[in-house]
Amino acid sequence: MRRLAVLLIAPMIATPAAAQELGARTTSPETMMSRMDNGSPEDEMRRMIAEADAHPLGTAQNPIRVAGPEGERAYLAHLRCADGATIRVGDRHDAGVGAYGSVVGAWDVACGPASGRLVFDMYQAENVETRAPAGFTIAP
Repeated sequence: MRRLAVLLIAPMIATPAAAQELGARTTSPETMMSRMDNGSPEDEMRRMIAEADAHPLGTAQNPIRVAGPEGERAYLAHLRCADGATIRVGDRHDAGVGAYGSVVGAWDVACGPASGRLVFDMYQAENVETRAPAGFTIAP
């Protein structure tokens, strides 16, 4: 009985494999190439930056782009409250995926009684952010 079941099921399992010859093309090289994005990575990054700049700096839609954890700390060390006072920095939190497709983190920050979170993308080694989010300044 078991042998009969195997004999009946085996052809059904093998049929999809037999229908396509090993190594046979399913798509022409031309079709595959036409489906690929022909733009350069630099053009793609410029487009993403332009889209992100439509949002406030320091948000998930426009994270502060820095190089690694050191870049986050260096940026925070130069960040000042609007009146020039040193900001208070709290805890760091995971903040999901940012505008550039990488994992972002958020730091709790406070100036006087006001507090909030600034979102950073630390996977942007080629960038040194010189702008300050609204309500803050950058010290030299």
